[in-house]
Amino acid sequence: MQEKTKKIVIFGLVVLLLFVSFYSFKSIHYAERLLPKTKINSINVGGLTLEQANEKLNTELSEAPFIIQLDNSLWKKIKRSEYGWSNNHLNDLNKIKQQQQPFAWGINSLLGSQHQLSKEYDQSKVNQLVENLRTVLLQKNASRVPTKNATVEWQKDNFVIVPEKQGTTFDIEAATSALIQYLENGEDSLDAETYYAQPILTKEDSVLKKQKARMNQLANLKASYTIGGKQVSISTEELSSWLTTNEKAEVLLNQEKVTAFVTKLNNEYNTVENPTQFNSTRRGTVTVPAGIYSWSIDIPAEVKALSDKILAGEDFNRVPLIVSDVPNVQTSIGKTYVEVDLQNQYMWYYKEGELQFETDIVSGKPSTPTPPGLNYVTSKSTNQVLRGLNEDGSKYASPVRYWMPIDQTGVGIHDSDWQYAYGGDLWLYRGSHGCINTPPAKMDELYPILEVGTPVLVF
Repeated sequence: MQEKTKKIVIFGLVVLLLFVSFYSFKSIHYAERLLPKTKINSINVGGLTLEQANEKLNTELSEAPFIIQLDNSLWKKIKRSEYGWSNNHLNDLNKIKQQQQPFAWGINSLLGSQHQLSKEYDQSKVNQLVENLRTVLLQKNASRVPTKNATVEWQKDNFVIVPEKQGTTFDIEAATSALIQYLENGEDSLDAETYYAQPILTKEDSVLKKQKARMNQLANLKASYTIGGKQVSISTEELSSWLTTNEKAEVLLNQEKVTAFVTKLNNEYNTVENPTQFNSTRRGTVTVPAGIYSWSIDIPAEVKALSDKILAGEDFNRVPLIVSDVPNVQTSIGKTYVEVDLQNQYMWYYKEGELQFETDIVSGKPSTPTPPGLNYVTSKSTNQVLRGLNEDGSKYASPVRYWMPIDQTGVGIHDSDWQYAYGGDLWLYRGSHGCINTPPAKMDELYPILEVGTPVLVF
C-alpha cells in the first residue's frame, strides 16, 4: 500500500514539473510576443511579435479595402490609409505589450483581450467622407417610403391607434455613426441598407394607449351652449377635430379650430349685427332688428373658457362670455320684457313670463315712424319736457309726467294727455314724433313696475 502511494506522489510531481516547465517555456515565449487572443481593432494579433502585428494591422486595417454598399451595390471602395490611417502602429503595440504579463498567457488564452489603436487619422478627410454619405442618403430618402410611427387617429366614430409602418428611408445618423465606428474598429464593409429608420412609437406604446383613451373621453362629452334662447350642441365630430397632442404627449385643443367655432357662434348669434327672432303675443314669430340691447361674444375669453371646460373632461352646458355696453345684458331675451307691436298699435309688459300690463298706444306717424329694434329702458324720470322740431321746422315742447327713453335717438315711452284715443290707425294722422304715446292712466300703472334695463322689443 505504501509503495503504491509513493508511486502516485512521484507521478504527480513529474506531471507538475512538466506543467511548470511547459508554462514557463510559454511564458518565456510570450515575453517577446503579444499574448494569445489579443485583438486590436477586432483584428487577432495574438502570438505575434510587435513587428508581425504591425504588418498584419497594416495589411488588414490600414491598407485593406473598406467597402460601402448602397442600394445593394458598391457605392465606394476606400483604403483607410487614404484617410490618414498610420502605417506604423509600433507605439500603440508597445504600450499594449507593456500592459501584458507573460505569465498571464494562460488566462488570456481563455478570456482574450480587446484593444483599440489611437485614433490617428485625418479628421477632415473622414468628416468629408461622412458628409458625402449623408448627402447621398438624404437624396435617396426623398424617393423612399418613409417610416411611420404609430399614431392616434379619428376613424368613423372613435379614436384608434394606427399601427407603425416600417419604411425604407435611411436612419442617417445611425448609418454615418456606424461608418466612423466601422473604420475605427477594423470592419471591412458597411451596408447602408441595414440602417433603415425605425419607428419610435409602436401600437403597443403605453403613452399612445393613454392618449387614445383620453381623446375618446373628450370627444364623447355632451357639450352645448344656451344662446339666443336656443341650445347649440358641439358634435362629437366637431370635438374630435379639435383634439391634438404636443411633444410631451399631452392631449390639447387646436386653438385655431376652437377660435373658428366660437367666431362662427358669434357671427350667427350676436345681436350687434343680427336681428332677433321673437315669439310675439299676436303675430307669432317675428324678426326684430338689432338695436341698442346688443352683445357679442368675447372671443378670446370664451375660447380659453371653452378649452378649459372641455379639458376638464365633464359634460357641460354653458352661456358664452360676452361684451356689451348694456348693464346686465343676457344672451337671450328671457321672460321679462316689453313688447311693442307697431302693426297692432299695442304694448305688453311681461315679467317672468306673466303678463303685468297691456295697453293700446299711438306710435310715430308715417313721416317720423317709431324705429323698430331690440332696445331697453335706459333710464326713468318724471315731469320732463320733451323738446324737438316739427316737420315745418318749428319747435315743440311737450310736458310729460313719466319719461322712459329706450334708444339713443330720443325715442321713449311716455304719457300723452293730448291724445284723445289710442290704437287702431290713429298713428297714421295723429302719430308721434317717434315716441310711444301711452294713455296717462296706463302710465300711472306701468311706470312704478317697469325697471331700468328691461328689454323693449319694437316691431
